[in-house]
Amino acid sequence: MMNAKELSKSTRTYVRREKARIRREITDKTELQKALNVLHLQFHKA
Repeated sequence: MMNAKELSKSTRTYVRREKARIRREITDKTELQKALNVLHLQFHKA
């Protein structure tokens, strides 16, 4: 059984691809950090 903090394989793949896309498209460090934080918050499980 999966723990509460584990994500499915497809979700992990999606997050990995989104992070790569964000890193390619955003060059400003502060905007990059904000975009990655938003992505993280979408999948953060309390």
